[in-house]
Amino acid sequence: MVFFRRKGKLKKEFDDKLVNLIKETKEDLQQAKIIEELQDDYDLSVIAQRKAAESIHFYLFKEARNRRVILK
Repeated sequence: MVFFRRKGKLKKEFDDKLVNLIKETKEDLQQAKIIEELQDDYDLSVIAQRKAAESIHFYLFKEARNRRVILK
């Protein structure tokens, strides 16, 4: 039936979007880590920004593992 082919196509499309999001959040996380390392004084907003980026990245990574998405 047509519905089953569409389901596979939609899954692939959203899996690709998930992989792209993971790559973007990885870059954001790396930038947040660099900013935190280069900082001279103790700033909670920078630390909070890094932790938020870290939690988003690991959540998306966990979701990809649950969906059994292959990261390239």
